[in-house]
Amino acid sequence: MELKSDGVLVSGLVAAATATVAALAGATAIGVAVNRRSGVLRDASPSGGASVGIESAAETAGLGLSDTGPTIVHFSADWCGPCAGVRRVVDQVCAELPGVAHVEVDIDENSVAARRLSVLSLPTTFIFDAQGRQRYRTSGVPKAPDLQTALRALMGGEAID
Repeated sequence: MELKSDGVLVSGLVAAATATVAALAGATAIGVAVNRRSGVLRDASPSGGASVGIESAAETAGLGLSDTGPTIVHFSADWCGPCAGVRRVVDQVCAELPGVAHVEVDIDENSVAARRLSVLSLPTTFIFDAQGRQRYRTSGVPKAPDLQTALRALMGGEAID
């Protein structure tokens, strides 16, 4: 490469470097935002409170929800690496809270249920109350203390933020 006297080549390189840095900064910001939401339980009720669920019986039919206590429904697949982490966390929480049921749904075998509940990524975990209403939802691997807090709230305590 030779430097042209009018600086055209130099300004082109500077523009390319600036565009590359801007693209990397944008991708980093998006990655940070996505990772911050991963595994965080979100209240699933339409009002933002935990008083009303949004599912009808048709949307949750066939999931095997408990009618005696909360149920954790975890969508997974054999090819999903993080799903094993969710399974370990949920099994641990269910062992500590015996009134909680755990249902694991393979998205490849039950894509209809995944569509009904708008599962767009794996792993996705839901918490339903004893009436079959979706109360909390998360994508990614949830933290055991967050699950315990949400479940205890449904078993007679206070709701989480």
